[in-house]
Amino acid sequence: MAKKNVTIEEAFQDLDNILEKLEDRDIILEDSFKLYHKGMELLKYCNDKIDTVEKQIMQIDDNGELNEF
Repeated sequence: MAKKNVTIEEAFQDLDNILEKLEDRDIILEDSFKLYHKGMELLKYCNDKIDTVEKQIMQIDDNGELNEF
């Protein structure tokens, strides 16, 4: 499972590393499944972090008032 204290940038770097390993033709099937599973967990973690940030972003409406969306 993805560590909760990892920054989104670190998670993206981990995903890049996983992709590089999965592209290696010498990887055994069992290892590729483990990497795939870890990658999917990282993707979910990143998606959750992005959703949280999007909910916190403030939007200025036509009246100049700040609103969250």
